[in-house]
Amino acid sequence: MKKLSRDEMAARVAADIPEGAYVNLGIGVPTLVANHLRADREIFLHSENGVLGMGPAPAPGEEDDDLINAGKQHVTLKPGGAFFHHADSFGMMRGGHLDFCVLGAFQVSVDGDLANWHTGAPDAIPAVGGAMDLAIGAKQVYVMTEHLTKSGQSKIVAACTYPVTGVRCVDRIYTDLAMIDVTDTGLAVREIFSDLDFDALLKLTGVPMRYEPLSA
Repeated sequence: MKKLSRDEMAARVAADIPEGAYVNLGIGVPTLVANHLRADREIFLHSENGVLGMGPAPAPGEEDDDLINAGKQHVTLKPGGAFFHHADSFGMMRGGHLDFCVLGAFQVSVDGDLANWHTGAPDAIPAVGGAMDLAIGAKQVYVMTEHLTKSGQSKIVAACTYPVTGVRCVDRIYTDLAMIDVTDTGLAVREIFSDLDFDALLKLTGVPMRYEPLSA
């Protein structure tokens, strides 16, 4: 089955980030989006540890240990970038000052509920970070994740069975197989990235969806 790589997923998300947007990229796979943002677009990347104006990852050998994102990954800083207190950073998130956030997910429900901080397993290590603040504070919440778990289960579910990060917060889901919008009338598949047809994607996902490509 053909599917996008993580870098290809990141490039697809980056293509939808508009000029002038203030954006937080969640820990993990979403940070790859920074490497694919167009140089001719002025986009302001925010990190909850107190950075605004991040650029792509540094070239090997040019890392600065004092310049990291919330996931402790080395980043670069664009001209005009700024550092500030952790509390001020969370004030930006909670105050509705971010246009987009891109988060990973364990599960997303058909209603747009997000579970991404804990699987509920007794030996799992919970990792809340700023996910809850981003999920309710950002104007648009994008999820970037593989369509299926390692065991082949769909991450898009009728109802989340893992602890929920935010209720009805997700606007769009980017997976390695498709781009799906969460709408008031259910899930709408906007683009299919794989060699699956819609009926096969629907069966694999296991929840009601309709096919409404953006080009239609």
